[in-house]
Amino acid sequence: MADFPEHFDRQYQSHLKHLKLKGLQPKTIDAYARGMRRIGEYFAYQVDALSQDQLVEYFTDLMASHSWSGVKLDLYGLKFFTEHVLRKPWTMPKFIRPPKVSRLPDIVSVAEAQALFGATRVLSYRVFFFTLYSLGLRLGEGLALTVGDIDGERMRVHVRDAKGNRDRLVPLPLQTLQVLRGYWRVHQHPRLLFPNRAGGLRGAAAATSALDRGGVQRTLHQVAAGCGLKKTSPLTV
Repeated sequence: MADFPEHFDRQYQSHLKHLKLKGLQPKTIDAYARGMRRIGEYFAYQVDALSQDQLVEYFTDLMASHSWSGVKLDLYGLKFFTEHVLRKPWTMPKFIRPPKVSRLPDIVSVAEAQALFGATRVLSYRVFFFTLYSLGLRLGEGLALTVGDIDGERMRVHVRDAKGNRDRLVPLPLQTLQVLRGYWRVHQHPRLLFPNRAGGLRGAAAATSALDRGGVQRTLHQVAAGCGLKKTSPLTV
């Protein structure tokens, strides 16, 4: 973590505490915190009384290098910071209005999915991709799966803290159950279904975290590119 000026560092630490106390999802906390680090750096860490003109300048510059979703996350992070750290009402006008775009998701055929699985040489990633595809899970949902979430008797999977912070039950295909059981016999972690690879196979059973999100994303994109696939959205990365 970068060294911040003392005043901003206190504000930033308070920001992190409030984000956690509000029960936001980890990826949302990371996005809002990243946004405030970026805003702080842009304004030399003087963020107590930013004017509308200053923010218009900031977000205009940000749009040149980031997507609309990234711009919105910085705005929401600043709004949260203003209300909970500075304890001021959010009075900024809605000067950011992304264009409305309606897109249908890309569809990966069974043959394309099989090609992707076959080209994934690392066992943990191959099983993970297959699990996401066969269960229709998002990346974060798959990483959060534990051994106890797999109900082989009722043939279902308990997905916790899904979209909207709600749990849901997903049907468990027999082939997916068999694949997961075979994979668990390889690593035998008492809790995590997809333990971190940092310690290698020998250290998998003692891993303290799940597979690295960035590593999963990079691997998927590399394998997809190697297969000539540009459509990875159905794997919900």
